[in-house]
Amino acid sequence: MNIFEKSQAIKNQELKAKDNLDNFIKIIDDNNESINAFLEINKEAATLKAEEIDKKIQNGEKTGSLAGLVFGIKANISVEDFIISGASKTLDNYQGSFNATIVDKIIEEDGIILGMTNLDEFAAGNSTESSFYGPTNNPAAPGRIPGGSSGGGAAAIAAEMCDISICSDTGGSVRNPASHCGVIGFKPTYGAISRQGLLDLSMSLDQIGPMANDSTGIAMALDTIVAHDATECTSIDWTNKPNFTKAALEVKEMENPFEGVTIAVCDEFKNVTDDKINEIVDKKIDQLSSLGANVINLSFNHIDLCLPTFYLINYVEFFSATRKYDGRKYGHKVEDVCGDEVLRRIELGSYISQKEFSGKYYKKALQARSLIKNEINSLFKDADLVMGPTVPKLPHKIGDKLETMEIYAYDTLTVIANLAGIPAGSIKAGEVDGIPVGLQIQAKAFEDEKIIKAFSAIEEL
Repeated sequence: MNIFEKSQAIKNQELKAKDNLDNFIKIIDDNNESINAFLEINKEAATLKAEEIDKKIQNGEKTGSLAGLVFGIKANISVEDFIISGASKTLDNYQGSFNATIVDKIIEEDGIILGMTNLDEFAAGNSTESSFYGPTNNPAAPGRIPGGSSGGGAAAIAAEMCDISICSDTGGSVRNPASHCGVIGFKPTYGAISRQGLLDLSMSLDQIGPMANDSTGIAMALDTIVAHDATECTSIDWTNKPNFTKAALEVKEMENPFEGVTIAVCDEFKNVTDDKINEIVDKKIDQLSSLGANVINLSFNHIDLCLPTFYLINYVEFFSATRKYDGRKYGHKVEDVCGDEVLRRIELGSYISQKEFSGKYYKKALQARSLIKNEINSLFKDADLVMGPTVPKLPHKIGDKLETMEIYAYDTLTVIANLAGIPAGSIKAGEVDGIPVGLQIQAKAFEDEKIIKAFSAIEEL
């Protein structure tokens, strides 16, 4: 059954919330040592919550929309009484004293928070190898990276350790691991989900999004956590917010769900992508034509600007965000204990932030960002959705030594949505030599529902 069907089974007492939780705990006990998806779990608190939900259902009391569903939370999002380390030695003893806004919303809807998932240190990476707690193994391609920075969240879904994981996406950190692990990951329109309680990586780029094994899980999570938050400065008040779960379910009843939908593909995305990945993605897009889609070719001419623009902005904003980690009030001074990639971003951000260099680098990056945003948005004048590969190459083996720019290249196709603030998601398109390959779907800002419908339709193929 899909996640929506599971939720209904729990509410109808066909499946107990505690049994759902116990199944995940057993899988974690058996497999987490080798996968390293979860950094910390609280069986006792989760069990008490599950038993409370079952009792409410038995007594005929009202339960929330997420009743009995089990969540993993990326360890850079605050959850009370868990270690919110950002997978860094810097915060290895920092215990959350409050819940992030989205965590409270999940709990209010009777979702069960089981534990914290692994990530690249401070989310600054795309392989989950830079975690202070060690790398995460890819359950869908053992021995290879799960992607990052949300590799723990994607691996937890792929290994069936929870129903839904909630993670952050700054330049592809939800979609990249979703692609590598063969699951669904979604990054919403900028500001749609509150970031209150998230450790900053890059304020103008950071977003929070869900991962799950099917579209109904993504939709149900969005229906709960997409909401205005007056305490968070980037949060938007989305009038006429769609019912994502209803949209996902309705599509499954349609004979030709892509009829009347125009999909744009860009050769520039293919030109930076491995041929084997292109073959899988092209085949999947061709299939959508059979569901009524109109596929057109459009151009995206600023692909070469995307990575340097993203990283210049990221360096400056990350440097600013890490100034609070001075070791005085909590944790350790970040520069004294962090890994190479975090230190690289801090040092470069410090350099670029200097008055004499700001105009040469940072301000030009902001100008380039406007060009990129305008160009990707121009595609939606002729198309409803833009599709292509999520990641341009297959995940490398854990421990392989890559040059910095080789590592950054994983982000080439995902940073566009963050720079533009538009919604984007990844769903499995197929496999290359047994390794999952993701199809990335992008839409115009506030048209997130179109991507959820596309996910649901693709599942029915």
